This record gives sequence, structure tokens and C-alpha cells, in this order.
Amino acid sequence: MERDKIEEVAIQLLRKASIFLPIDVKNALKKAYETETSETGRTVLKTILDNIAAAEQLNRPVCQDTGIVSFFVKGRAIDYKVIESALIKATIEATKSIPLRPNAVHPITRKNSGDNTGVRIPGISWLYKDTDYLEITATIKGAGSENMTALYMLPPGEGVKGLIRVVLESVVRAGGQPCPPVILNIGLGGTVDLTFKMAKLAMIRPLGVRHPEDDIAKLESKILDLVNQTNVGPMGLGGKTTALDVKIEYAYCHTASLPIAINFQCWADRRATARIHPDGSVEMID
Repeated sequence: MERDKIEEVAIQLLRKASIFLPIDVKNALKKAYETETSETGRTVLKTILDNIAAAEQLNRPVCQDTGIVSFFVKGRAIDYKVIESALIKATIEATKSIPLRPNAVHPITRKNSGDNTGVRIPGISWLYKDTDYLEITATIKGAGSENMTALYMLPPGEGVKGLIRVVLESVVRAGGQPCPPVILNIGLGGTVDLTFKMAKLAMIRPLGVRHPEDDIAKLESKILDLVNQTNVGPMGLGGKTTALDVKIEYAYCHTASLPIAINFQCWADRRATARIHPDGSVEMID
């Protein structure tokens, strides 16, 4: 697959992700506005919806923090070097042309690269999928929500009650910092590194799409209901809309451990997906 085509599509995805929120996110925010009982919460949600509309009309990013760029790449025959090169070039070009705020800095010197690239950035997750097309999802995620990410290593005996406890504690502790209403993406089980990867993988699942396993799907719904009883509310100002959704991905883990990663996403759940087919045609997914 040609590098130029991949770069072109990646730029389109970053533009779409930064300006146009996915329909599932907009619908969830509209529903939240319609059902919110707090007047302050309704005011905040109305402001968010007006902001979304203005971004689309003006063709400008929906948030000034255009985040750190990440890509999720699915396919069967992946030329890693070609794709990585194309995605880095796309990030550099998108930073100039959209534009995106340069956010990528060296962790020690804090020197800004100026183009949202650097060592291991943009982040690229390689996901095997038995298809003849290449699927790319672009995400941009700001620091406000990312900074609230939490890791817990629970005694396995705490089980579901322990999971629910630490999620609720994390939400209340975070308050308005991750710009609620949030989306909670949870990695459950596995190892320390795997549980974080699963939390990020949950992030690209559309809102309202439940886990295929019934027990996990019910747990997602239960935690969402409990989170929305915390009264943190939109922007932490009170109300029943603290979260738009809760999504869980899990893996088997050691008998003596129960790792849990909670990755917060703000209301601006910015992602876009496209498929590049062998004949060069491009299919925009969301």
C-alpha cells in the first residue's frame, strides 16, 4: 500500500477528529442535555453543544487542547515501517494545516518538538485483523482527562465490589478536572502493561456499544448508573450527567492479582476511522 495514500488518509482523519465529533458522542451529549435535571448542568451541556456546532461551522478544532496524537492500525499484511513513516508525516502536516496546537515535549527538558511528533509519538498501536483492507483510527486526547488516569492493583478477593469502589473513588477525586461528562475506559485483568492497553482499546469503541459478553455488558451499565449518582455532574458543577458511557475490556490475570486501569476521556471524545482497500479506495467509517 502506497505511503502517500496512507499519509493523505491520516491527515483527513486528524482533521475530522479535531473538528467533527462522532455522531454517537454528539447524540449522547444531546440526550444528556435533554435529561439533565440540574439547571447548572443543563447550562454547561448547552454550552458544549453550542461549542460543537461552532467548531463545525467555522471548521476549527472543537477544543484548544488538540492533545497527543495516537493511531490504532488494524490489518493482516502490515508494512510497519511504511505506515509508521506515513503517520508521522501526516501528524507533522496536520499540525501545520489544521492547525493543531504543538503539544509534544521532551519529558525532562520540556523542549517542544513544534510538530506533535517525538520519540514514540505519535503513539501507534498495531492490531491484527484478518482483512485485506487497512483500517486506521486516529485519536487526539488532551491532558486534562489523561492526567486523571488511575492504576489499581487490587487483592483478587475484592472482585467486582473492589472494581466499583475504585472507579467511584477515581471519579469523585477527579471532579471537574477531566472535563465531564466523561467516558470511562477500563482495562480489567491481564498484566500492568496489558491493562492499560485494554483501557485505550476500549476508548475507540463507539458509545453505547456494549461488550459482547453479557456479564461484562451488565457491569458496564451498572457502573455507568452508579457514576451518574455521584453528583459530580457536567464540568464538576453538579448534576446527574457525570459520565456518558463506561466501556470495559478484560483479559485473564494471575490468581494472585487483579489489575485495573481507568482511563478518563473528556466529553470531546475525538476519534475518526477509515479503511483503505487494496484498490486504493477509501471508506470513512465514523
